[in-house]
Amino acid sequence: MLTVEQVMASHKSNVETIFSLTNKAFEGVEKLVELNLTASKAALSEASSHTQTLMSVKDAQELLALQSALLQPLAEKTAAYSRHLYEIASGAGTEFTKSMEAQAADAQQKMSALVDSAAQNAPAGSESAVAVIKSAVSAAHTALESVQKAVKQATDVAEANFHAVAATASTASKQATTASKKR
Repeated sequence: MLTVEQVMASHKSNVETIFSLTNKAFEGVEKLVELNLTASKAALSEASSHTQTLMSVKDAQELLALQSALLQPLAEKTAAYSRHLYEIASGAGTEFTKSMEAQAADAQQKMSALVDSAAQNAPAGSESAVAVIKSAVSAAHTALESVQKAVKQATDVAEANFHAVAATASTASKQATTASKKR
């Protein structure tokens, strides 16, 4: 049986976890806002500079050279922005995952302790009911571990795919820029 102190300690721990996760979420939002402000300022500055350069173009060939010179940096900046965005999201997700895993482990430990305590205090003849409960708790624990492993594997695959796509896009933009310069 849980005591009032145990229930209060559990509630206190849950409230602390909620505030900690809320702070982490705000940190992620702050990083995202900062990234977007920096990207917007840079884009505005580059647009102004590019417009000034366009105004001084004298012929079509110079215009084509200017446009192709713009493509590679734009693709690289887009890839860099995507990487930063991914890092922010991934970092926030990692913090939430760690917290949830810690909470799940703590809940599993408390549930096991509760089942063990109940088993010790169970009346004679209830051994089969206690065994069923212990089996259910064990099965739930195993299922949770399987889900956590599957989520981790899926996250690893998604991260590897993201990096591969980013590298391919960067290489393709460099090749396209090089090819357009040769024309």
